[in-house]
Amino acid sequence: MNLNQSKHNDLKKSEQNTVNSILNPKQKGFAAINGINIYYELYGNETGIPLVLLHGGGSTIESSFGKVIPILSKNHRIIAMEEQSHGRTSDRNAPLRFATSAEDVVGLLNFLKIEKADLFGFSNGASIAIHIAIKHPSRVRSLVFASSITKRSGAQQELWEFIKNSDFSQMSQALKDAFLKVNSDQTKLLNMHDKAKERMVNFTDIKDEDLKSLQTNTLILTGDRDVGKLEHSIELTKLIPKSRLIVLPYGHGDYMGEASSTKKETNVTEHTIGLIEEFLAGNIE
Repeated sequence: MNLNQSKHNDLKKSEQNTVNSILNPKQKGFAAINGINIYYELYGNETGIPLVLLHGGGSTIESSFGKVIPILSKNHRIIAMEEQSHGRTSDRNAPLRFATSAEDVVGLLNFLKIEKADLFGFSNGASIAIHIAIKHPSRVRSLVFASSITKRSGAQQELWEFIKNSDFSQMSQALKDAFLKVNSDQTKLLNMHDKAKERMVNFTDIKDEDLKSLQTNTLILTGDRDVGKLEHSIELTKLIPKSRLIVLPYGHGDYMGEASSTKKETNVTEHTIGLIEEFLAGNIE
């Protein structure tokens, strides 16, 4: 979803938003999981509750979470990863799917010997996170579902038309730059774009009964001008039993300093992360 979030302003945004944050992981490497080599980074308090960060479609760790990690790593054990074909993670001879990426995340948790973690997914990363919570509920303590949808009707029809008719030239320049910063292979960038687009063209709904079965504490986080409809976020709070909703006065990713965002104010990101921290600490129930 993050891959094609704007029809008209990508070039203007990219001029204002280069990926220039400096991240210094305590550990980084690759894990051979389900036939691919998954790139991961570890940050923060090693004794803290593990928090897995799942980036948006077409993105990297840094482009989605470059502004977020320095704040969250003060109190959490951060596990950040790049999904199949994205950034430094290799590809497999199979389509990109949320369910497959969810199994990759569980595989990484097994590799790192982490039994249970909080999940913070942004955009397509949130779709991956909720698949994990449905399929592997014992592995998830709390879930932050940020700027995403569970059904096609949760977004405006024009989004789906744009995705269907878009091509590589319309991909956010900021996201192209972020990919090439960590992987200079232009053919892999194009491959990632095409696979991410195909996944969204073939987006399938999550069943309401699966959402109703969730017993994970869930924070639904969205902007009032996000890609998903506000009424869809409200609907999710009625479907997911232990859920709360926070609506911020921003667009897709603006509230967390995502690379394609035009919002540069540090206090916006800090305010958002403060709310997420309150939720993860159990102060928003």
